[in-house]
Amino acid sequence: MALRDIEDQLGNLADASPAHVRGLIRRGEITEQTGGMALGFMQGNLAILPADLALDFARYCQRNPKPCPLVGVTDTGDPMLPTLGRDIDIRSDISAYNVYRDGELSDTINDITDLWRDDLVAFVLGCSYSFEEALLAGGVPMRHLEEDYLVSMYISNIQTVPAGPFHGPTVVSMRPMPMEEAIRAVEITARFPMTHGKPVHLGDPAEIGIGPLDQPAWGDVPHIRPGEVPVFWACGVTPQAAVMAAKPPLCITHRPGSMLITDIPSSRAS
Repeated sequence: MALRDIEDQLGNLADASPAHVRGLIRRGEITEQTGGMALGFMQGNLAILPADLALDFARYCQRNPKPCPLVGVTDTGDPMLPTLGRDIDIRSDISAYNVYRDGELSDTINDITDLWRDDLVAFVLGCSYSFEEALLAGGVPMRHLEEDYLVSMYISNIQTVPAGPFHGPTVVSMRPMPMEEAIRAVEITARFPMTHGKPVHLGDPAEIGIGPLDQPAWGDVPHIRPGEVPVFWACGVTPQAAVMAAKPPLCITHRPGSMLITDIPSSRAS
């Protein structure tokens, strides 16, 4: 169901509580991206791995805090995340999951209850959706929210610091805007290191190894207007690139754009 259709049926989800949106997701009433929902609360990326890889992945996040700011971890075999909110069940509270087997995407599903095992550990990483309310309040419009499309994501040539089997390039998300607004966006997002902080690059995408912007690796083709510059932030989809390189027997992530909405105010990401 598209975001606009959901809003028509259920009201404006920008002002909804995180628990309300998670309830809609758990019941299967939202299966699309979560951008613009429950504004003011932190959204998170997901990576679920077997326990024997958990320490290496935690090291990978610790060594790469820009793309992988770690905000929550479950106990082994426990799908609940009480540190991030009331009654969060990681098996059902994300609208779409990517399932990787041996580094290859094998399935995209809306509930992973049947895949959950006693040896799994779930990691939640900060997401740039979380600072969009601050950008909007600062007078920086978000094109993907205005026009209801999924923010564009690209694989850059900025390499992460390896840890165990995990390595690979930094994935970046891109939002186009006039230079004056881009400067303001840098100032605003620098206050939110737990949700990727300030951009890693402004301007020519070729300088960070990105080709045509109409060919994103994930997300939709961006709508760029004359005089605008592309602004790139480190992105929590980076672990999915690392998973494809590490090839663990099983890894479950969020589908890009489909995030966990927590009870943590976005202001706490500073």
